Amino acid sequence: MSAHRAQLSRRGFLGGTALFAAGALVGCTTDPTGGGTAGAKTTLNVWFHAYGEAGTQQAATRYAESFTKAHPDIAVKVTWVPGDYSSKLNATLLTDAAPDVFEIGDFSEGMARRGQIAALDTLYGSAKADFSPGDLDVVTVDGKLYGVKMVDDVMMLYYRKSVLAKAGIAPPTTFDQLVAAAKALTTKDRKGLFVGNDGVGDTAILAVFSNGGDLVTDGKVAFASPRAVDAVTGLRRLHDDQSLLLGFTTDWWDPAAFTQDVVPMQWCGLWAMPAIKTALGDDFGVLPWPAFKPGGSPVVRVGGWTSCVNAKSKHVDAAEKFVQWLWVEQTALQKDWSENYGLHIAPRRSVAGSDGKLSQGTAKETVELAAKYGKHNPNTWDSAVSTPFNAAAAKIATGQGDPARLLADAARQAQTAVDKQRA
Repeated sequence: MSAHRAQLSRRGFLGGTALFAAGALVGCTTDPTGGGTAGAKTTLNVWFHAYGEAGTQQAATRYAESFTKAHPDIAVKVTWVPGDYSSKLNATLLTDAAPDVFEIGDFSEGMARRGQIAALDTLYGSAKADFSPGDLDVVTVDGKLYGVKMVDDVMMLYYRKSVLAKAGIAPPTTFDQLVAAAKALTTKDRKGLFVGNDGVGDTAILAVFSNGGDLVTDGKVAFASPRAVDAVTGLRRLHDDQSLLLGFTTDWWDPAAFTQDVVPMQWCGLWAMPAIKTALGDDFGVLPWPAFKPGGSPVVRVGGWTSCVNAKSKHVDAAEKFVQWLWVEQTALQKDWSENYGLHIAPRRSVAGSDGKLSQGTAKETVELAAKYGKHNPNTWDSAVSTPFNAAAAKIATGQGDPARLLADAARQAQTAVDKQRA
């Protein structure tokens, strides 16, 4: 899932043997696999954030073991990092305890420009043409590829077929219809729509995209355009109608509000589909976030995780060999990672399109929606850029202040951050 939501959310906390680095508790770690520190010439430290889906840690360890069988001169230590992964990673990258290989969510161009991650163009080889163009674009900085996408996390709108049918409501295909449906489905005991406990979640980003706008284009902040202001202002209608579920026990990334019949419509991710299907059978459908008005476009969000090599590692060659072996060459393991621990889309089109759990039903519909309407956040969209936008959007959605002025002020702050990032 999109990393800015991952740190303290569905990814959870895992226990294990503690590993201390730079005086701070980092996470749990495995002993090096393969030849071991005695027999191997090199030991790689590979970081993962603490995925919440059962079996992920065991899978990562199993992959490391398979790699070392093929490369007995390289031992691999898998470090599983709970909690605020991004903060821990950013802090550790400034120390000698930095990992050799690590994953990042919502790829940041700033890491490449600061010289923290290595260019990986040579790893792709002939497989490059098989990767989704969007997954290549998001890791490209000045024409070079600085990571290999591991999974695509797709986010879309779930709806209960039976509830909408009983109310005589067709699945919404425009923003006006979504507002009307959320209002009509709201009763004294139930709200019509859940997009996040703050009532905003991803909707401000979706609003901009769905009205033909963008967040950042060629290094220029674009979210204060008239079309963007119009679309973000439209979110206030959902709040004025009091049709949004607020302050649930878990946030939008968890399907509990949807599966427990608290709401009939929820913004969530493909990763949750197995749990939803277990709870509801076939009584659900998926939709993109609808176009704001004619001339706009429906949107599904595409996030996910990218494997990167620490450019300052003492073992860059070995680290690149590991990333290439796992995320470029081993298509069977890529499919296992994408489909057996929650559901995700593999970045290689031949892997995503082969027979499996994504080849039929609602999962297949989601893959098709992602191909048609998928939008990645720009790779300049780090916390310094996104925070002023999110703060302005929250005020606009709840009727606090002039929308155009709020977004213009946020755009000036964000542009300063982008300029600093690209300097």
